[in-house]
Amino acid sequence: MYKLKIINSTVRPGRKGPIIASWVAELAKNSGKFEVEVLDLGEINLPLMNEPKHPVMRQYEHEHTKQWSAKIEEADAFIFVTAEYDHGYPAALRNAIEYLVHEWAYKAAGLVSYGGISAGTRATNDLKRDLLTMKVVPLSEQVNIPMFTQFIVDESVFNANDVSLKAADAMLKSIVRWTKGLKIIKEDQ
Repeated sequence: MYKLKIINSTVRPGRKGPIIASWVAELAKNSGKFEVEVLDLGEINLPLMNEPKHPVMRQYEHEHTKQWSAKIEEADAFIFVTAEYDHGYPAALRNAIEYLVHEWAYKAAGLVSYGGISAGTRATNDLKRDLLTMKVVPLSEQVNIPMFTQFIVDESVFNANDVSLKAADAMLKSIVRWTKGLKIIKEDQ
């Protein structure tokens, strides 16, 4: 089993990210391929980067950074669940990514985005570029959910349509395949 960290990017009150992250986590668990943990940036609440030394040095002074580092280091792969804010992904996610460098490297990343008509695709385009700088492999198989609120039931459950379910299945299969291959590359670093 691979250790999959699902990172929910939204932090503001009234956010819907945790609902979608829970849906993705359940699918991943049911696949039987992953040990799943959801990392909710709204609960983790990392302050704006406050480490005095550059993350490339791995000389962390703050306990919140040490805990974040350990969670990301132990991951074999990621799924980033993101909304689209002003044509990009949330600042809390960018901050969380920039806290670290080495811990991200040579791991596959699935992307799940949601929003209005654009389904969060502009956010994932920016996120892919930034993940590549951390040596994370963002996969082309991803889930993009347009007009997502129509699929939320009782303000707490995401009731996916067939399109989203098929996309999620393809993404999870791709994560397994890439993670298997990237383990060899990671061992060589």
